[in-house]
Amino acid sequence: MRIGELAERASTTPRALRYYESRGLLSARRDSSGYRSYDEADLTILRQIRTLQDCGFELEEIRPFVDCLRAGHTSGDDCASSAEVYRRKLAELDALIGQLQGVRGWIAAKLDEPSPDVPRCEFTLAPIHLEPRGRGAASDKGDIS
Repeated sequence: MRIGELAERASTTPRALRYYESRGLLSARRDSSGYRSYDEADLTILRQIRTLQDCGFELEEIRPFVDCLRAGHTSGDDCASSAEVYRRKLAELDALIGQLQGVRGWIAAKLDEPSPDVPRCEFTLAPIHLEPRGRGAASDKGDIS
């Protein structure tokens, strides 16, 4: 198949395919007219690339999966080098989740802290949280409607 058909079948662009080729992740053969030619194995590789990119993997992280497919495995996940990339990515994600939980805790604490700039309900001395009009119903935290 030619580059346009492969791009369409993989829901990407010919430009992206040429970029993957320049990075050594996709290899094209040339037909007798000099056009790039691809087969079903290339479509499998391209789908692996796109799936991993959608999950946040960088192109260099994807290389072991492509190499695994080129080695004849039915899945890019079948090789030890791919499993190692998954382990590193999982550790990266765990660290990011930890950072985000820390930020979330800090923000939640800021919301719970009394602040002299926040109006207080004279009856409960609880902060009044005013929601902009049109953004849904008032909450049960002392909102005034």
